[in-house]
Order: sequence, then C-alpha cells, then structure tokens
Amino acid sequence: MQTIFSETEFNIILTDVLNNDSVKQMKNYRQHFDTSCYEHCRNVAWITYKICKLFNLNYIEATRAAMLHDMFLYDWREKSEKSKGHALNHPKKALEIASIEFNLTQKEKDIILKHMWPLTIIPPKSFEGFFVTIADKLCVIYESFLFYRKSLIYKHSYILWAILFLKF
Repeated sequence: MQTIFSETEFNIILTDVLNNDSVKQMKNYRQHFDTSCYEHCRNVAWITYKICKLFNLNYIEATRAAMLHDMFLYDWREKSEKSKGHALNHPKKALEIASIEFNLTQKEKDIILKHMWPLTIIPPKSFEGFFVTIADKLCVIYESFLFYRKSLIYKHSYILWAILFLKF
C-alpha cells in the first residue's frame, strides 16, 4: 500500500516559510512546557497536512497557515503589554506578523485568525480551518503529556521504586 503522505512534499510546501528569519525566531520562544513555538507549529502543520490531504482538502494552504498560526514572537509567560490577554489576542498578532512576512491567501488569514476557536467565538470559514484548530488542540495535549510523563517518570521515579520496594 502506497502512502499519500510525504515528508519531502511537506517540506517543499513549507520551504519559504521554514527558511524565513522571523519563523526561525519562533525557536527562541517556549510554547507549551518544553516545546518551542516553532516545534509546536511544525507539529500542528504536520498533522494538518496529513488530515487535509487525506480528506482531499486544500492541504497546501492549511499546512502553511498551521505553521504560521502562533507566529507572535514574544514570551507570553512574561508580564508585558504584549502578553496581556494572550489567549484571545495572539491570533491577531500572529496574523499581523505573518502578513508582513508572507503573501497570505484569504483562507490562510482566516485559519490563523480563528485557530483558537471556540475561545475566539467566530468559527473558521473552512474545513481546513477546523482541522488546524483540532490539530492545535491535539498537539497541546500531546506536548503536555510528554512533559508530564517525563516529569513524573524521570524526576519522581524514586517514589515508584520506594513503593515497589516496600511492597515486596
């Protein structure tokens, strides 16, 4: 059985995005736990690429928008004017920066702006937008799981060993 997903195709779709200096700056900001903003967006883009290609949707625009959906370029954990209301405001900031750096389609703009739905009330206009939103939430869950698994297993393994030792 031939796979329809190709990491090569995925990288070709994102060539100009991944080579952009502002996108590379996303590596400097933590998004969720140990995951950089860049890593998070790349994970969301990969899942989006696969889902949209599977359902014969516009996977190119969806993948590009997914890679740019959190291009806000600041540490949202620090108390500042930029970080106030981050959950609601960062899609606008990401769209603003992405629009300066890239020639975005209307679909890409809508996806970036509405990726926090239902928090941002107005839903995406396209199926691709819904899938980016879903992929984003799945990645947050996965990134959280990786962090807590590492934290619980490696940092607190002595508790597990103590329980096992006392039981026997």
